[in-house]
Amino acid sequence: MAISPDQRKPEWLKVRPPGGERYRWIKEQRVELELATVCEEAHCPNIGECWSGGTATFMVLGSVCTRGCRFCAVNTNRNGLPVDPSEPEKLARTIRSMGLNYIVVTSVDRDDLADQGAQHFADCVAAVKRLSPTTRVEILIPDFRGDPALVDVVARSGAEVLAHNIETIRRLTRTVRDGRCGYDQSLGVLRQIKTSNPGLLSKSSIMVGLGESEAEVVECMQDLRSVDVDFLTIGQYLRPSRKHLAVEEYVSPEVFDRYAEAGRAMGFRYVASGPLVRSSYRAGEFFISQVLDEQAEINEGAPSARLRVVG
Repeated sequence: MAISPDQRKPEWLKVRPPGGERYRWIKEQRVELELATVCEEAHCPNIGECWSGGTATFMVLGSVCTRGCRFCAVNTNRNGLPVDPSEPEKLARTIRSMGLNYIVVTSVDRDDLADQGAQHFADCVAAVKRLSPTTRVEILIPDFRGDPALVDVVARSGAEVLAHNIETIRRLTRTVRDGRCGYDQSLGVLRQIKTSNPGLLSKSSIMVGLGESEAEVVECMQDLRSVDVDFLTIGQYLRPSRKHLAVEEYVSPEVFDRYAEAGRAMGFRYVASGPLVRSSYRAGEFFISQVLDEQAEINEGAPSARLRVVG
């Protein structure tokens, strides 16, 4: 039975309202440069922690999605907003002025564009690297309808991490996601990342609390490892509004701990699993930065072992 919208959330899901000088400053910069952040659009509960700690997730290609997933708070329409050709430069200037250490660049689905926005992603990475070369960049991409050529464009963009979220277990995919999405299609995208650029770090995310069993979540994790996903985040689904899918269960911290333990045993390089964890999550991004630092040290000592990222 679904949880009533009026039912109180458990203590482990309560967070302090965002605030602080750095949070306010980043918000002002974001508004001034007309950039959208997923932190705000998706009502992320960790916005204060991340913005205060030097990480942020930016949404490019407009704030209107061409798909209508039943869990998502982003506005939808058949056609997205006109693409701003100056957006990569705006993004790069914002990153430089904010002094951000790690950013995630994501987008709405753009089925209305010939390349579904793949080249725009690549242009954003190139602009950020040009103006803020020490900032680590993660790209969180849509599925590009499974087109390997478009995955190849973003896999060779120069980003350090490429993510695509499978979102939910196989059984619930048709209920939770837009009909143009697909469980196997998402696995194919994640597999293609490694085919396009074997040394690139990959990442995915699962929401829980939608009616899945623990066994189904573990099976989904195994599927992600089968396509060599490096990093995994698992978090509680929270209903954005009464129009969206209801929460079936508030999953306890103990269950999240079991998922983390199972993920480590499977060989994920890192698993962030907890009620407030989201696909872009500061603790995970800090760990990924450490992995990248270690790889850089190895690369300096052994040129043949260089991380294969083609700009």
